[in-house]
Amino acid sequence: MSLPFMRPFFRPKKISITGFSWLAAGSRDAYHIPTARRLSSASAAYSSLRLTRKLPDEANRATQQRFKEFDLRGKVFIVTGGARGLGLAMAEALVEAGGKVHCLDRLEAPDDEFNLAQSRACGDFGGSLHYGRIDVRDVDSLDGTISRIAAEDSRLDGLIAAAGVQQIKPATEYTMDEINEVLAINYSGVFLSATAVAREMKKYKCRGSILLVASMSGFVANKGLISPVYNSSKAAVIQLGRSLAMEWGKIEEDDSGGIRVNSLCPGHIETPMVKKNFEDDPALKETWLRENMLGRLSQPEEFRGAGLFLLSEASSFMTGATLVIDGGHTAW
Repeated sequence: MSLPFMRPFFRPKKISITGFSWLAAGSRDAYHIPTARRLSSASAAYSSLRLTRKLPDEANRATQQRFKEFDLRGKVFIVTGGARGLGLAMAEALVEAGGKVHCLDRLEAPDDEFNLAQSRACGDFGGSLHYGRIDVRDVDSLDGTISRIAAEDSRLDGLIAAAGVQQIKPATEYTMDEINEVLAINYSGVFLSATAVAREMKKYKCRGSILLVASMSGFVANKGLISPVYNSSKAAVIQLGRSLAMEWGKIEEDDSGGIRVNSLCPGHIETPMVKKNFEDDPALKETWLRENMLGRLSQPEEFRGAGLFLLSEASSFMTGATLVIDGGHTAW
């Protein structure tokens, strides 16, 4: 047997040490090491461990070098609509990558889903998960909360704007108040959250990323779902992402800026809101399954990777873009 890095006249010999075999070379006459005496069971186990595994410190150092672009240790993030569902799933991903994450939502107190996620936030990752009550329509409260979060660590590195509501109703039956309520959360709330975060990022000279959660409903009219205001609000969010990316991307003379802005467009997600839709219209689920190339709905956890990618340096050259993850629904 010859190895490509060895000279042809080398003839490696088999070496056996406590049950392990290697091919050795390094001189014309490679050393032959006889089988070692049988050690005690404890000594043998220890010897095998040293031969086959890296020491813990070495393993940790090696791990820290893998996918370093995804490392969020020491960074601070805000997730609106982060009490549960999609927002919480992506918040957890940021925590596992080492980020300090503040989830803001209008629930008076976080529910069991959030508490369970918080209990999973392992300190070994270096990240942490926090909750704050906020209504994204309350500008003064929103600005003040975001300012205080940034001041705690003198930095703010990004935002996932995931707060949103849906209302199913024929277009001819909407009242002005109903239209304003949906737009106030789905569009104005996203706009106000993004601008409040951008001000703090500029203040502390933090490069970073803002992710606006839109929907594939911003591209297509979903069969079986009569929700014209929701759909158009998500289309507006997609365009907002492009506009903010153009405005905040370049680094200014005072060293502020360098903020990336992208949109995420999920397909149908099996959330409590969607399950209620199915209860009201049992045929809707079959329609959506039939229209999906994978023949199923998504789960919130399937967007964790996208959230981490878009908030980390792994997407450092991505801005003004729209990432569609819909199981092929819009590809027909």
